[in-house]
This record gives sequence, C-alpha cells and structure tokens, in this order.
Amino acid sequence: MIRLAFDGTLSVQNWKEAGVTEFTEVKVQNRTDLASAIALGGIGIVSFGVAVAFAWYYAAALFLIFAGVLLGVMLNALTDLLGKVVTFPHWLRLTVICLLLAGLFSGVVFLGGATIARQATALSNTIKSQLVNVKAFLEKNGVDTSYLDLGNTASSTAATSETPGAAVQHSLPSAGTIASSGGAIVSQTFKLILGTVGAVGNFFIVLFLGLCFAAQPSIYRKGLVWMAPVKYRGSTAAVVERISVTLERWLIAQIVTMTVVFLVTWIGLSIIGIQSSFILGIQAGLLTFIPTIGALLGGLIVVLASLASGWVAAASAFALFLGIHALESYILTPILQRQALEIPAGTLFAFQILLGEVFGIWGLALALPLMAIVKVVMDYVREDSDEQAATTVG
Repeated sequence: MIRLAFDGTLSVQNWKEAGVTEFTEVKVQNRTDLASAIALGGIGIVSFGVAVAFAWYYAAALFLIFAGVLLGVMLNALTDLLGKVVTFPHWLRLTVICLLLAGLFSGVVFLGGATIARQATALSNTIKSQLVNVKAFLEKNGVDTSYLDLGNTASSTAATSETPGAAVQHSLPSAGTIASSGGAIVSQTFKLILGTVGAVGNFFIVLFLGLCFAAQPSIYRKGLVWMAPVKYRGSTAAVVERISVTLERWLIAQIVTMTVVFLVTWIGLSIIGIQSSFILGIQAGLLTFIPTIGALLGGLIVVLASLASGWVAAASAFALFLGIHALESYILTPILQRQALEIPAGTLFAFQILLGEVFGIWGLALALPLMAIVKVVMDYVREDSDEQAATTVG
C-alpha cells in the first residue's frame, strides 16, 4: 500500500513501492491475457481440425442432408409463391404443392414411362456404338486410345479375328468354373440389389428431410440461431434469412431454366429427326442443374446420339446445342438470376472442379448452392466490417 509521510505527501519510497506493485499487476494481467489467447487459439485450431475430419469422413451423409435442405427450400419457395395467389394456411398450401408435384411425376411415369424406358435403352446402345466408332476413328488417325476402356467386346473380337484358321474347341466347363461363375453372378446380383436399395433409400431420406424442413421452416431457423453464441444471434439470424432468400430465388430460377432447356431440346431434336429426343431433352434439362459442366456433358451426349443419324443431323444437333447454351447463358440466367446469385464463372468452375475431385458427383452437383452460401456469409461479414469502420471514423 502507499503510505503518506508526516507532511501528507507521498515519500519516494512509497512511490517506488507503488510503481513496482502496478508493474507487477500489469505483467500478471498480460500473462493471463496471453495464456487466454493461446488457449482460445488452440481450441479454435483443434475444433476446426475436428470439423474438417468430420466433414471428410461423413461427406456423403452431409451432402445427403444438404440435398434435403435444398428440397425443403424449394418446396417452401413454391408454397410462398402459391401464397401470393391464395390465402390458405402454410400447411394447406404445402399439401397442394406436394400433390401437384406428385401428380406431375406420376403422369410422366405412367404416360411416358414406356417411351422413356425404350428411348433410354436405345440411347444407351447408340452412345456405346458411337464411342466405339470414335475410338476407331482416333486410332485410324494415329491417336493413342489405350486409356479408353470401352469394354472387352472389341478385344475379344480382335482376338478371334487374329486366328481365323484356328479350330474352335467346344468343351463343357468344369465344376470349379461353374461354381466360380455362380458365385460371381450371386455377388453381382447382391451388389445390384444393394445399390438399388441404397439409391431408393437416399431418395426417401431426401424426400423426408425436405418435407420436414418445408413443413416447419421457422423452427429449424430458430434452432440454427439458438446454436450461435448469444451476442452473435442477431447476425446469425440475418445471415440465415439472407441464405434462405438467396437459395429460394436461385432454385425457382433454376427450375424455370431446366424446364425451358428440356422443352427446347425435345422439340428441336424432334424437328431434326433424332431418335430418343424425349429422353435427351430430359437429360439436358436435368444436367442444367450443374452449371457449365452439366451443359457441356449434355451437349456431348446429344451430339454423340445424333451421329447415328448422319453428319448432317449431328451438325444440326450441335447448332441446336449452341443455341440452347446461348439462350441459357445470355438470356435466361441474366434475367432470372440477376437478383438471386452473382458468382464469376471462373470462380464457380474452379470450385466445381475442386469439390468434384474431392467428393465426387455430390460435390459437383451441389457446388453452386454451397458457393452461394459462402458468398452470402462473406458479403455479410464485409458489410458488417464496413459499417463498423464507418462508425469508428464518424
């Protein structure tokens, strides 16, 4: 403590003791602050590492949940659009939307199911034969195509043609051969069954999650906000609202774009006289969901399928693909998505390649909505920083 001298003033010794005490307290406080900062930094690094490891090992499940969230956002957006026409409660409007979508899907399956199955089979055979023709054309012109694996049909045919004079020996297979063949058939059958069950199970998981999210969207939004720290809940609520609005606008615009691409492709290929025009239109519309890469893949499939009808038909189909791509890129996307999402094409393409390489088809298909979420968060953080800087300057 600081003691007063007899004259009521602080002595030199007391000043020195006071200075040492204050210096010691400041030093201890600095050490405490440094230790707290190091501890918080370590916790942050460990938490980030755990989150990355969790996302890496459970990427398929996380993407499945995210697909369910997107379905819920789409259903909620359609429900809100219907709310602008009628004044029904939310649950009743959602029921109407679900019944309309189910009726549309059932109508397509029952009325065009046979056509879709027939054209899908014909398209598969056409694509396979055209790939073999393309490989033969490349080999004829000196291009190495050994990296292309188009099946063992060509190799077995070549092996047979190398020994035309050799006698073909017919013999009954041994018991071991029959047993191994039977085991292979059973194994492939189980793989097919498990794959089918997994695909159907994933479909119903996404459907169930989407219906749950669309039925009570406010509950899940409040849950996300509640998970944030108390002082950040206002910012979290604003970010969640922005993400919801952005995804809703983007999904509505994407549905319109996919429908237009499907109709134009189907009608255009029918006029040109390309077989399997309906199924080609469906795949072109569905692949439009994947920006850039989906359009290129859809155009490649259309051109390959058109080669079977001659070079004139293939050239016409290629011109149709260029026209549809221009319609999508320069008319539909700027008009429909000018208020929904603005991401540079190069940035989006790089993000697609990265997620596609790391997570496969899930990462490729869901790269754009994930990029949209990241962009919304970054825009909000930047705006908040600008506001704080303006307040400090003012």
